Amino acid sequence: MSRLRLNLACWNYDRTRALADGLVQPDGIDLNYINLEVEETFFRMLRNREFEVAEMSLSSYTVSLGQEKPPFIAIPIFPSRFFRHSCIFVSAKSGIREPKDLIGCKMGVPEYQMTAPVWIRGILQDEYGVAADAVDYYTGGEEQPGREEKLKLSLPSNFRMHAIGPDKTLSQMLAEGEIDALQSARAPSTLHSRPSDVKRLFENYTEIERAYYRRTKIFPIMHTVVIRRDVYEANPWVAQSLCKAFTLAQRHTYEGLMQTAALSTMLPWLVSHVEETRREMGDDWWAYGFASNRHVLDTFLRYHHEQGLSRRRLAPEDLFAPESLEAFKI
Repeated sequence: MSRLRLNLACWNYDRTRALADGLVQPDGIDLNYINLEVEETFFRMLRNREFEVAEMSLSSYTVSLGQEKPPFIAIPIFPSRFFRHSCIFVSAKSGIREPKDLIGCKMGVPEYQMTAPVWIRGILQDEYGVAADAVDYYTGGEEQPGREEKLKLSLPSNFRMHAIGPDKTLSQMLAEGEIDALQSARAPSTLHSRPSDVKRLFENYTEIERAYYRRTKIFPIMHTVVIRRDVYEANPWVAQSLCKAFTLAQRHTYEGLMQTAALSTMLPWLVSHVEETRREMGDDWWAYGFASNRHVLDTFLRYHHEQGLSRRRLAPEDLFAPESLEAFKI
């Protein structure tokens, strides 16, 4: 019997490696795994819809649902999660010492609709009283000039947006004090090349992020997996098949991390780190599936709406193929 051939664009994560090397094969699918950096995957999928299946920014996907004919449908698989307190950077020239000092500042952001800044802005608002519209946003390339939003945005007027010059980068502007702060998924190169000029807002971010998780039980979701809608509508069974395969691939990674005969990564205290993580967050600390992530998704969707990125407050159920919301049980 012939199998459906699908191209999957996704980065080289440990939790998806069993899909990339063929150890796990989705039922009924011949999967061609294309290993790409996330920015390239997002750009090519959002602009040209080049792949049948792709890793996708949770925010970009949510923005796309506002189009007249949404091009994608997601499944509740989350290859990227990240606590983002560590990703607020400040210029030494700004005088910013604590979150409230951000109010009224010039805030750099590569793209306003990126997932990481959505979480950062929401956390700053909920935890520290810094409203999302309390700063002026400067958008553009972090390390290369000329970056633009991948999706057209129509934001409320209380969000003040400015494009940086065509020959400027946010990383350099931060070091020079032309912007006061930066919220970004990637640390700017000047954090390391000019450490006296660029700092993290939260130097003790690990401690703060742990306390945040204990209080909220939120491990922020960055990326989901989307299926091109024409592929899904012709083959709705692929949603469940892909969910099952991603989950099996992740299971291989969990087992490898807990192996004590040899280390699966070049981290000398990996076993201790895994044990600590399990104590803090449970055995399935990187949970896939809908039910266990509903509260995280609901918080994100509130932020997305409050920040002017979605016209209405979406419900978590609105994001995913209905076939993927539940799985069989024995």
